Amino acid sequence: MLEIIIVAVCIFADQLTKYLIEMWLLATSNGTVPIIKDVLYFTYARNYGAAFSIMQNMKVFFIVITLIASIGIIYMLIKNRKGNLLFRISLAITLGGAIGNLVDRIRIGYVIDFIDVRAINFAIFNVADACLVVGLMLLGIYYFFIEGKQERVAKKQLKESKTASNE
Repeated sequence: MLEIIIVAVCIFADQLTKYLIEMWLLATSNGTVPIIKDVLYFTYARNYGAAFSIMQNMKVFFIVITLIASIGIIYMLIKNRKGNLLFRISLAITLGGAIGNLVDRIRIGYVIDFIDVRAINFAIFNVADACLVVGLMLLGIYYFFIEGKQERVAKKQLKESKTASNE
């Protein structure tokens, strides 16, 4: 149940911010507004590609890949519904981000980006992108520090039990 709420919140936050930015920026400015001068701007951008605007005009490809990945994530969530909480949360956040951008691709044919961090000259992104990054970072933390540690402990215990049985 928690995972469903997380996915829904990610999608809602992404779609709401895109709607508000689109209405506000296109109606009141030239498409960009400084939030913190020379650091953070809201800049309306249409992204017909993937992250950092690579692979432009491949909408069908991205829809298919996102659907396949989403089905895989849903399968993993169902299979591990009583598994590690961090693992499940990371998958849910990732799924919410993927679906947020999928909605744009299906509904309007491109993804709306607007978070423009100029202090580090970074690509313009959106809430769904942030969800994807945070979800995947949490998944990496899970695999490297929790799953990996459990695996190392299990291997050590197996090795110790083999050593003890050989004596």
